[in-house]
Amino acid sequence: MTRFLCLLATALTLWSVNPASAEEAAIRVEDAYVRAARPNAPVGAAFMILVNTGDAPDTLIGAASDAAERVELHTHIADADGIMRMRPVEGGISVPANGSHALKRGGDHVMFMGLREAMEPGGSVTVTLIFETAGEIEVEIPVDLERQE
Repeated sequence: MTRFLCLLATALTLWSVNPASAEEAAIRVEDAYVRAARPNAPVGAAFMILVNTGDAPDTLIGAASDAAERVELHTHIADADGIMRMRPVEGGISVPANGSHALKRGGDHVMFMGLREAMEPGGSVTVTLIFETAGEIEVEIPVDLERQE
């Protein structure tokens, strides 16, 4: 009986170290592309679909890249006159459990400000996406200046 209690105590201790592991979010990035507003523009943006295959929601709380001086999460919000304005996202971008969230033109996106070099067609940009639960996910995103969606 004593051996059983020791094994049970060990199992409970190991489980309590990471009780949410079965519920943690698992993020996948699909259909990503990056583009500059125009050739040699000082700003650019990345668009993609964030897919959460986990049983718990997760939140994209930041992004980083050596391609620009600053990288921020942005969205478009209608002002008092109904004009859409780009603004930094406060609190992150939620990705629902067993769901997805599209970062797309005219909506949420990753914004690059102060590009260090031109975004050339056929090139790519390395971006680290930072999630509240999933942590850092590094993605290599192709440059596509022609894509309109």
